[in-house]
Amino acid sequence: MTPSLADEPVEHAEEGAEPLTDDEYAEYLAELGDAWEVVDDHHLEASYEFDDFATALAFTNDVGELAEEEWHHPDLHLSWGEVGVEMWSHDIDGLHESDFVMAARMDRIYDEYGDD
Repeated sequence: MTPSLADEPVEHAEEGAEPLTDDEYAEYLAELGDAWEVVDDHHLEASYEFDDFATALAFTNDVGELAEEEWHHPDLHLSWGEVGVEMWSHDIDGLHESDFVMAARMDRIYDEYGDD
């Protein structure tokens, strides 16, 4: 059994690393849920839907805890029934494997909320 992308460690980009190219990130993107897309070969975006504000807020808080734990922080946009996420590695100004690992972990958190 192949380990899930969400089970991989969040390893930050080494000094001097270059952002992933579209060929390099394609395989990682294929492992993510349908919510995710790469924008301008620069960052990941997703939108998660919920039945109410309270559940969207709880998800936002869970993602915030993950971000603090891994020291890899997405931009989060909370509104009634929806949480938007933007993720990239700021130190390389582009995508790194760690962004996709974090995205997979956010998908896992979202799955814990069931079918809202």
